[in-house]
Amino acid sequence: MSAAKTAVAGASGPATRRRRLGRAELAGWVFIAPLMLGILAFQLVPIVVSIVASFTDWDGITTPQFIGAENYTGLAQDDLFWTTLRNTVLFTLGVIPLTTVGALLLAVLCQGKSRVSNVVFRTAYFTPYVTSIVAIGLVWGKLLAPSGFFNSVLGVVGIEGPNWLTDANWALPAVIVISAWQGIGYPMIILLGGLQGIDGSIEEAARIDGAGSGRRFFSITLPLLTPQLFFVLVTQFITSFQVFALIFVLTSGGPGNATNVYIYYLYQNAFTFGRLGYASAMAWILFIIIGAVTFLQLRLQKRWVFYN
Repeated sequence: MSAAKTAVAGASGPATRRRRLGRAELAGWVFIAPLMLGILAFQLVPIVVSIVASFTDWDGITTPQFIGAENYTGLAQDDLFWTTLRNTVLFTLGVIPLTTVGALLLAVLCQGKSRVSNVVFRTAYFTPYVTSIVAIGLVWGKLLAPSGFFNSVLGVVGIEGPNWLTDANWALPAVIVISAWQGIGYPMIILLGGLQGIDGSIEEAARIDGAGSGRRFFSITLPLLTPQLFFVLVTQFITSFQVFALIFVLTSGGPGNATNVYIYYLYQNAFTFGRLGYASAMAWILFIIIGAVTFLQLRLQKRWVFYN
């Protein structure tokens, strides 16, 4: 009798476990269903709609009219498209070096401070990154006004300051500096974490061998920090190439399109000019540009990124 019970229990054991696993899987799907529905409704569906819309003449209200690749060929002939693309490239080339070098310098400075001052300085440097872009834009707009703080300081030493945000020669450089100042906190934290992860015994051995602080930094610290630097460069490129809010608040693309960047022109086409199809085509061109540059960065990392 006992042998028969054992045989029945053994036969039902795997089936019971399968039923329990099935219930557990079902519970898992129930828990992630809201997230999956959100991704489907607010990410996947808009992606598909934008792909289709990029081949149509559509204002977002009337029925879309299929026009093939006319939006894409129209972009190639649009002078303002090329102007905004050039402005975006210049903005990116200005922001990335300022942000990366500044973040590295601040990370090195924060690493050597005491625990209390370290927290204070980290908070001070990181605060602009989490501050509202609108608030930052309004404050800097006042500081850079013709009669604002900076021109008042220049006036004290006999220099007539320019109209920073309304002069075509100075508007884009001014926005670049403000953007670098605002965004320096996040890469600083990343690089500071990388610095703290470096084995101190390596630098100590180099110091005992007679290497100076500069030699230790450039020959040991910087190479060991390249994984974090690579991450910072990739994320900074993606962020810089999609700049919008700061331009919207500070200059609205002016003066004379001197600060009109890619995303701001895309926004104008979609919500000012009512050309959602054209804007969708711009969005996919942007996706291709960012994807291509990021892929190139990933391929080139083998030449200069060192993982210990």
